[in-house]
Amino acid sequence: MPSVRIGLSGWRYADWRGRFYPRGLPQRRELEHVASLFPAVELNGTFYSMQRPSSFVAWREQTPEGFTFAVKGPRFVTHMKRLRDVRTPLANFFASGVLALGDRLGPVLWQLPARTAFDAATLDDFLALLPRTTVQAARLAREHDDRLRAPAWTEVDDDRPLVHALEPRHASFADDAALDLLRAHGVAFAISDGAGTWPLVDAVTSPLVYVRLHGDQELYTSGYRPHVLDAWAERVRSWHDAGHDVEVYLDNDVDAHAPEDALALVARLADVALPGLGPTPEPRPARRTTTARGGRG
Repeated sequence: MPSVRIGLSGWRYADWRGRFYPRGLPQRRELEHVASLFPAVELNGTFYSMQRPSSFVAWREQTPEGFTFAVKGPRFVTHMKRLRDVRTPLANFFASGVLALGDRLGPVLWQLPARTAFDAATLDDFLALLPRTTVQAARLAREHDDRLRAPAWTEVDDDRPLVHALEPRHASFADDAALDLLRAHGVAFAISDGAGTWPLVDAVTSPLVYVRLHGDQELYTSGYRPHVLDAWAERVRSWHDAGHDVEVYLDNDVDAHAPEDALALVARLADVALPGLGPTPEPRPARRTTTARGGRG
């Protein structure tokens, strides 16, 4: 049975406190709050820097069974190495603790810079390197070098499928040759709405449809207008009805638009979208203030 997961692109945003996060909610319980409302979230910190296994273990323990993390591949692979000669960097990524997520590990997202045009040979070589199961990922992880921030995590508790999504931002990837290559490797083309900053290519290349919504009219900063959310909901429903798993992540984080729009999208798809999976955490009670005797009340 196909599933629909709607979630957030990250969760650690200071301006969400008092807007999305209740006042008094400890920062350490913010992920727990997200999991109470959504079944998935993107891990974006992995894009910017190498993480530690202890962080992945903590994130797994803070979420209920059934919750999943989409993990963003490192920019060292996509932006600096430009997908070339990346076997060891991939090994380091998977050895950094990603596999410690266990059954919480969802798709791995590879975001390309807007300047990167389609190159068939480079993309084919890169996609062929990607592990398709957690056992394959653990085997690759054992090829890590000494650049890890902590001891390597190269074990898995079970062999599970490992799904990948590619988010290109160059118009050349709309070419049939690029899409056919993704289909041949079973990798999802990440449908990416960048408020017109890069082309929006509506392409399905795998059983998973992966969608990133970065902003309606302004990149990262604008909320989605109701009629635009209606249109996205219809797209999601059509993909689901065609038998695809669908994951949608809201990335317009400024002013807490992302959680607001994600909840609105869930409401439009209530009959097919997976709900949040845990109880809403209670905020800390407000501190009682006392007035010194004889002072102003």
